[in-house]
Amino acid sequence: MDILDLLKQQMTPDVINGLTQKIGAQDPKQTETAVDTALATLVGAMKQTTADPEKGASFLDALDRDHDGSVLDDITGFIGGNFSGNQKATNGMGILNHLMGQKQNGAFDMLSQISGLSSGQSGNLMATLAPLVMGMLGKQRRQASNGFGVSDIFNLLNGSMNNNRQRVQHQSIVEKFLDADGDGSIIDDIAGTVGKGLLNKLFGK
Repeated sequence: MDILDLLKQQMTPDVINGLTQKIGAQDPKQTETAVDTALATLVGAMKQTTADPEKGASFLDALDRDHDGSVLDDITGFIGGNFSGNQKATNGMGILNHLMGQKQNGAFDMLSQISGLSSGQSGNLMATLAPLVMGMLGKQRRQASNGFGVSDIFNLLNGSMNNNRQRVQHQSIVEKFLDADGDGSIIDDIAGTVGKGLLNKLFGK
């Protein structure tokens, strides 16, 4: 099972068009490219969260409490603001706050530099996609016949990131961003990949 593949299967032309309209972008192709990186960033952040026992337990509680997968039943409706289920399931910014904390704005800037979207559009996109990722994980947990604990979720997320490393163009940058400790060393680590000028913008150096 590959969570990124499952999510990508949900990104139909209608969904991409809806996302494009919601974030105020012009080109659906640009949105589609941004979605790939945004989903990889979200899955990578969730992998990090579930690697920590205490954070993982809290993450599991959130899945059980608020994310039953119903948000996936009508994604275009959800994007358009027509979701009648648990409203906590749609709180994308709240999810991002818990997942990324102070790295949140850096993630928006990273996605902006990679995709060409503005930082605001990138943040809006990630906040819209975050409930879909949580919904997919919540759905998988409920469908599992033999339980689906924190370690299972971590293994699912980790396997998905490994499987997609060659297919998601900027995933290596995403992973290095998520692994960075905030001291700026990441700039030297990946300068040869995308150019120091881009990274200087990305991390404010």
